[in-house]
Amino acid sequence: MITRRDTLVWMGGAALAAGFGIVPAFAQNVSPDELLKPGPLGDIWLGSDTAKVSIVEYASLTCSHCANFHNTTFKELKKRYIDTGQVRFTLREFPLNQVDTALYMVARSDPSKYYPITDLLFETQNTWLAGQASQVLASTKQLLRQAGISEERFNEILKDQKLLDGINATRKRGEEAFKIDATPTIFVNGVRQQGEASIEGMEKLIKQALGA
Repeated sequence: MITRRDTLVWMGGAALAAGFGIVPAFAQNVSPDELLKPGPLGDIWLGSDTAKVSIVEYASLTCSHCANFHNTTFKELKKRYIDTGQVRFTLREFPLNQVDTALYMVARSDPSKYYPITDLLFETQNTWLAGQASQVLASTKQLLRQAGISEERFNEILKDQKLLDGINATRKRGEEAFKIDATPTIFVNGVRQQGEASIEGMEKLIKQALGA
């Protein structure tokens, strides 16, 4: 679990934590009803509330596999199924290190900016995720000005204990209830997909769920 002290230490320039890659996990489907129960921060959904298919993704903002999924498969998924009302989607926080946690705190600070911020971070991950934590800090602060987050606001958010506790609780429930130990882990109506899921694989599960 990441503590408030960890996020503040990162602000001071501590070394960036390792472990950004995917970790092998066993395949296990979960109860859709249990999966859709929101955590303390709630879920931020894209798509129609009446969609027959719900996709839940647990991801890390510093994971290259997660970035690749969002920059390729997810864009096509959104165009074909989310924007057309057939699928709804939510991204849940699964931080791997203090950088992840801090950036998720910033994204979560304003629900209307959650996807604009996470999309921006995934799209530009190669440019800001490099070197020591102090360099990452400077890069992300500058980048997030595009989303209307000033440096003062950025620093203020990292002191929000409620946000920190909520993100830690989301990760903990993912580990304990759904045995998440890899990023990204994606559930299509409770059916688990591991790693950089292709649009073809996702589409097959969606069509099955839609009865197509």
